[in-house]
Amino acid sequence: MSAKAEKSGSIVRRRIVVLIPLVLFLALAALFYARLGDDDPSRIPSAMIGRPVPDVSLPPLPGLERDGKALPGIAAGDFQGTVTLVNVWSSWCLPCRDEAPLLMQLADNPRVRIVGINYKDQPDNARRFLGRFGNPFMAAGTDENGRAAIEWGVYGVPETFLVGRDGKIAFKLVGGINPDNLERTLKPEIEKALAAKS
Repeated sequence: MSAKAEKSGSIVRRRIVVLIPLVLFLALAALFYARLGDDDPSRIPSAMIGRPVPDVSLPPLPGLERDGKALPGIAAGDFQGTVTLVNVWSSWCLPCRDEAPLLMQLADNPRVRIVGINYKDQPDNARRFLGRFGNPFMAAGTDENGRAAIEWGVYGVPETFLVGRDGKIAFKLVGGINPDNLERTLKPEIEKALAAKS
């Protein structure tokens, strides 16, 4: 083999060695981009699906009433025998404002009980929020320090959990409810939970 051919082969090998990490990096970057580019945050898996609701009791939001009666807080035993939508929200959460009319729409369905977990919020702010945007909740508990949200496996507000009649979490929606995920995902999941035998 001539010196020129040997030098040419050495250059090709060096280029390949340099290109392999670059190709691997680009492949990984494309994979991460594809995963991050998914505009449906509700696809984040939850370890809570299929498990009983956390054994956490939350005190009621003080001064909150519905139909002239004080709204109760939340206890794990409240979920047996009914299909319940649990919405984690805060007055300072902008997507919570956007989903409020859709929660009010869901509250019109007498087959589903809607409860709220007010996350790291001031009671006065929470009451003003519900006074302005409507109160879809049959019960509302306060989670001032965020410990209950940790037990529920909350990533951030808003999040919505669907609990079946058996008291187990059947579905979790990460992010706000919007017209698209309401019709395509949440309503079908509610119907599935309503049809399930407990």
